[in-house]
Amino acid sequence: MIKLSGVIITFNEERNIEDCIRSLVDVVDEIVVVDSFSTDNTKSICQSYGVKFVEQKFLGYVEQKNFALDQASHDHIVSLDGDESLSPELQKSIQDLKTNWLNDGYTCNRFNNFCGQWIKYSDWYPNKKLRVFDRRKAVWKGMNPHDHVELHNTSARIGHLKGDILHKTYQTYSEFNDKTEYFSTIAAKAYFDQGKSAPVWKILFNPFWAFFKAYFLRLGFLDGFNGFMICYQTGNITFLKYAKLRELYRSQV
Repeated sequence: MIKLSGVIITFNEERNIEDCIRSLVDVVDEIVVVDSFSTDNTKSICQSYGVKFVEQKFLGYVEQKNFALDQASHDHIVSLDGDESLSPELQKSIQDLKTNWLNDGYTCNRFNNFCGQWIKYSDWYPNKKLRVFDRRKAVWKGMNPHDHVELHNTSARIGHLKGDILHKTYQTYSEFNDKTEYFSTIAAKAYFDQGKSAPVWKILFNPFWAFFKAYFLRLGFLDGFNGFMICYQTGNITFLKYAKLRELYRSQV
């Protein structure tokens, strides 16, 4: 029987971290939390559950999650963010893996809750994520703030688990707007570091296409007003990251 480590990165997650930990308690053999020096009650909540609590200055999303993997005692990992939890069905699916682990990694569907509504369309469901994996065969990669688990071998075997990762995302429109500003700044800096360009046509066309694809082609309109808000911000964050990238280049002149 294999042993599992639940690995979480956090910063000021007092609103959600208890649900996250409770969903893992009966599933994994240890819970590791890597926290970026939260200023709320995240630390005390985590310690009340006896988790392995490690404080680490934030290194970037990709870098922080790879650091967190190194803190685990076991090679088989269940990775969650502090605002995510496992549905009961997914808990059962992962428990079954302990005696029947067949693949290099496993994907799960992520179900996002936005302002109290579970979002079923646009780009937000099924939003498949590889979050259960053998860390000896995988690493976190991506362009901050967009991270993903990548298996070393291109012919690696990937299974899919029944159940959902329940993601309590933005719960107010103001929070969504603030995070759009925050993430677009990080994305612009990542683009700048990679030498990506920001011509006017990208600033004009890419946001329109991002909105159109999410709202019409991926049926975001079926989620009502909140669906519109999500798709609008999908276009907006695309506009902002290219506009901010252009600004970064101008500041170098």
